[in-house]
Amino acid sequence: MSDLLRGRAGAAAVALLVVAVAAAAGLLAGARIASEGAGTRAPADSSVDAGFARDMQVHHAQAVQMSMLVRENTDDQEVRALALDVLLTQQQQIGQMYGWLASWGLSQVSDRPPMAWMHDGADDQMSGMAGMGTSSPGMPAMASQEQLEQLERAQGPDAAVVYLQLLVPHHQGAVEMARAAATSAHEPQVRRLAQSITDSQLSEIAVLEQMLARRGASALPA
Repeated sequence: MSDLLRGRAGAAAVALLVVAVAAAAGLLAGARIASEGAGTRAPADSSVDAGFARDMQVHHAQAVQMSMLVRENTDDQEVRALALDVLLTQQQQIGQMYGWLASWGLSQVSDRPPMAWMHDGADDQMSGMAGMGTSSPGMPAMASQEQLEQLERAQGPDAAVVYLQLLVPHHQGAVEMARAAATSAHEPQVRRLAQSITDSQLSEIAVLEQMLARRGASALPA
């Protein structure tokens, strides 16, 4: 095995370990926060709280996947640092939302269509999704399988640009979801996390656009 391949394999193993630790930390935090509300009525299976926790886990998981891919495929240190921050933050939040559902006695998956909670409890938020790409019905701004394969094939500077271009709309979709939950969720911890996601990803979108401009590229059209 070449030194380059050996180094990348080692870096990937470390990244996976760090992601697992972040997920575990989030799980513990989610369970602890949910348990603080013990004695109150848990959210219903069809609630905004449960729907957001399930669907945002799926949405975040794709951002983690894209971040792992770009860290394998580019030596752009600025993009690699950004990707590490994204995968750690979002994996921790995945664990947190998993912990909520477990503490509420609810399944991690649902028979309801993706984003049904937005149609039921936050119809006024849906207008902002017009024109956003999606790889599954109702899931805003998810990268398509073809786009993920493009990122997997890309190398060097091209991989960095593809990643940034995919992450801008992905963040925009997450903001739409989080805004709806921040407005319509019942549980305080859900509203707090949703508002935190809204604020942080809006800020990151501006950073991503600046990073693209420095690389002679721009965000993909909506």
